[in-house]
Order: sequence, then C-alpha cells, then structure tokens
Amino acid sequence: MPRTANPPAARRGANQANGGAESARPDARPIVGQRGREIQPFGTITRIPIGLSEKVCKASVAALNQVLVDTMTLRDLYKKHHWQVAGHTFYSLHLLFDKHYEEQAELVDTIAERIQLLGGLAIAMAPDVAELTKIERPPKGREEVPVQISRILEAHELICKEAREFAGEADDAGDDGTNDLLVSDVLRLNELQSWFVAEHVVDVPLVRAD
Repeated sequence: MPRTANPPAARRGANQANGGAESARPDARPIVGQRGREIQPFGTITRIPIGLSEKVCKASVAALNQVLVDTMTLRDLYKKHHWQVAGHTFYSLHLLFDKHYEEQAELVDTIAERIQLLGGLAIAMAPDVAELTKIERPPKGREEVPVQISRILEAHELICKEAREFAGEADDAGDDGTNDLLVSDVLRLNELQSWFVAEHVVDVPLVRAD
C-alpha cells in the first residue's frame, strides 16, 4: 500500500511550488507603533563617574548644546551654499563648501558625544535646532556669493566667540575635557575655515596688478 504524504509537509510543498510562504511566528515579527515615557527628560543629568560634579556637568552641557545647535546650523548653511553657489568661482567654492560641511559634520558628532559623556542630552532634531540657534536664518532662495560668504563668516565668528567664552568657564570649573574640546576642536576648526572662506572676498585684481 503506498504511503500518503504528511499533510503539513504537503502544504509546505504546495506553498513553495506556488511561490508562497508560511506565516512567521508571532515572536519573529517586528513590534511597531510603540510609544512610552522618556527615560531621561531633557535638561537633566545622568551621573557618570568621571570626577565632575552634577552642577559642573549641567553647566557644560548647556554651553555645549548652544555650540552644538549653532554648529549644526553652520554645517547646513555650508550645504545650502554648496548646492546654490553660482558664478565664476562656482567650482572652487562648490568643493570648498562641501569640504567644510564634512568637517563641521564631524565636529557635530564630537560635541554631541561630549554632551552625552557628561550625562546630558544632545539637541538632535531640526525644529529644536532652529528654535535655539543664534545664527540668522537665510532665505530659501539663492543668494549672491558675497552674501553667502558673509553669512558663513558671521556664523564662524559667533561660534568662535562662544567657544572662547565657554572654554574659559569650563576651565574655571575644572572641566578640562570640555575646555579642550572647545579650544582644540571647535575654535581651531572655525578659525581655520573662516580664513579659507574670507580670502574669497578680498578684492584683488585677477589678471593685471593695480
């Protein structure tokens, strides 16, 4: 007497033959649509054992978040101008703006990681950045190159002033890590980029000397 196929196996064979598939087990499915309470409210500090008081960490986090939102705004300003630059300096500025964008993007991550290391929370979302930045918002449309550069230089100067002020406060509070970041990373990068950009608006002859 011929053996009959196992019904479940037969169904699996039919599904495979028809290009079908069995349903996944419930515990293999993604759990979506979840919401819950915040595990750390913004503005609070989670104590990290790094030898700094909560008061010092909270002050440094507040200062670094201001530098962070202004750095994120400058980063995006560079990308906007990278896309929209026009004129006979298009090629050189197109490349320079994108290079500076990438460097500012790295700096954003460095600042945010310092904030988290101090037990704080880094500003992350665009609406919050727009609300807190001190850099003037540009129009959506394209502007002339001298205006683009002026906006960038003003943003660099604002961040340089912040970095110096907050570095001094961090030094007085004994937060050497924040002081070092603000001087070695934030200040020096912004000074260097400001120099590279500023030289593009020096009015010198291109062909014949005066």
